[in-house]
Amino acid sequence: MPLAVAASFSLLSGVASLPAEAQILPGGNSAVGLEPSLAVNNELGKDNQYPQQFSAPYGATHFFGDWWGAQTWLQDHGIHILVDVHEELAGNFRGGWRQGVTNAGQVGVETDVDWGKLTNAKFMDGFWTHMMVVNGHGQNLSTQYIGDAIGGVQQIYGARGNVVAHLVYLWGEKTFLHNRIDVSAGWIPVGSFFAASPLYCMFMNVAMCGNPAPNKYTQGNRDWPSGNLGFVVRVNPTRDTYIMAGLFAVSPHSFNGGISGWAWAQDGLGKFSSPVEVAWMPHWGRNKLDGHYKAGFSYDNSRYADLYSDINGNSWQETGLPERMHAGRASAWVQLDQMLIRNGAGPTNGLIALAGYMWTDGQTTAMAHHAWAGMVETGAPWGRPLDSIGAMYQWLDMSRAVLLQQESSRALGLPYLSNQWGPSWGEQTHENVYELFYNAHVAPGLTLQPDFQYINRPGGTTTFHDAAVMGLQFNVVL
Repeated sequence: MPLAVAASFSLLSGVASLPAEAQILPGGNSAVGLEPSLAVNNELGKDNQYPQQFSAPYGATHFFGDWWGAQTWLQDHGIHILVDVHEELAGNFRGGWRQGVTNAGQVGVETDVDWGKLTNAKFMDGFWTHMMVVNGHGQNLSTQYIGDAIGGVQQIYGARGNVVAHLVYLWGEKTFLHNRIDVSAGWIPVGSFFAASPLYCMFMNVAMCGNPAPNKYTQGNRDWPSGNLGFVVRVNPTRDTYIMAGLFAVSPHSFNGGISGWAWAQDGLGKFSSPVEVAWMPHWGRNKLDGHYKAGFSYDNSRYADLYSDINGNSWQETGLPERMHAGRASAWVQLDQMLIRNGAGPTNGLIALAGYMWTDGQTTAMAHHAWAGMVETGAPWGRPLDSIGAMYQWLDMSRAVLLQQESSRALGLPYLSNQWGPSWGEQTHENVYELFYNAHVAPGLTLQPDFQYINRPGGTTTFHDAAVMGLQFNVVL
């Protein structure tokens, strides 16, 4: 286990008796990197205060308190800093390719600056900057032991590069017309704004965390920890509705911004993706049961090769002719979450049902459909209000084009080709993921989360037996 984790555990005896503080989410898991999805899930404030930004984006709950007064001084001057250590130990004790255990994790640093408060300049009011860098490490259980590149059981692994500080995002944000219009511009993870929900990272499986697949694996809609150069405009016609649209440069490279995330001026940035999303965020009944209902559409005007067809509609692997090129790639989604029972103040303190569906053009994308449904609940009913529990089912359906490509590979005696998700170990149709977790609040800023996942048809194939995985997620906000 990394030294930072061991050091944090050694301090538990000294902090376990400290009073519990409110978390931004019950359990507080996966706190670092959630700021964009927290922002777009937030309604226009009653007092028009920070409809998207937060005076303290992740609250003031830290393992080391207020850093001996430093946090209080920084926040009084409009500077909010969060350091987060996140580790995910996972092992498949049954099924898959072979049995094994791996750990994957990261150290992340988030900095949010309220320039109006920092400078005391009137023209800077409502202007913030947001920056996050991470250092990732570890091994991927799903690809190394289960034989699955579709529904990775660890949310943290991948795309961080072998660098000390991988840039996730860096953008500026300004509000207008009493905060009814919010404009963000810079290096932005598209999927952390569109089709996003902070509830998704309460689950450990990466196909759901942050932003659902398949959109986040496409070049025009990359999600955290990758970004795209672009801007987002969000308009609040009413307090509980918004219309949001963006325009992003599409990178044709495997790593947006290079392996480090800092190379914004990559070659080939001549095309654009344009996502649009509408949302309604009602409060039902006298208990103000919060809901979030969203629908969106995205179009990328790049040209992409068909996964199967050549210029005549036959297998390009068999004929040797050029692949058929498609002008543009579309995707669409609907998603909802609704609190059914309230257990306390806040938008997530209660029993919440969530569900959704996402589609992407399957001619150029290996996964075409993704549907999910689940429940989350705080521990208030059994006297643990800062704990949380959740269950989720996911259906991940691969495209007809990628299956035809793989059937052609088998007929020709060729190896299966990799796609946006990674290697294929067989002919891919669909995968089912079942997940159950319990997140326990151990000390201020520190949580432990036992997690169970059952992977039916790993990798979308019948090559390997179903896999049963036990995991333990550790998260500490320093």
